Amino acid sequence: MSDIKTQVQGLDPNVQAHNIGQLVEHTKNIYETLAIVSKRAKQLSVDLKHELHQKLEEFAVSSDTIEEINENKEQIEISKFYERLPNPSIIAMNQYLDGEVYHRFNDKKKRQ
Repeated sequence: MSDIKTQVQGLDPNVQAHNIGQLVEHTKNIYETLAIVSKRAKQLSVDLKHELHQKLEEFAVSSDTIEEINENKEQIEISKFYERLPNPSIIAMNQYLDGEVYHRFNDKKKRQ
């Protein structure tokens, strides 16, 4: 996959209703589908959070005095950009519906 930020630029950040029949088309079970989407959303959330913290660490100042706190416009713009991104759950649902999420079911039954 390419950069997640470029993929979700045109994505509507609002929650939308989806057809349940379309959601369960591959798994035949709504709970499995929601488990797949929620796991992908957790992955996206961790990745985006890690990326944001890396970018904001560039602006970190090692001094402990309160008087030296400045507003950095670049830091504010980066934060606002990440705030405007759609929720990871919305991104994961769209990726699932577009067939971009790979999933498999591990059969735990013993085969004889």
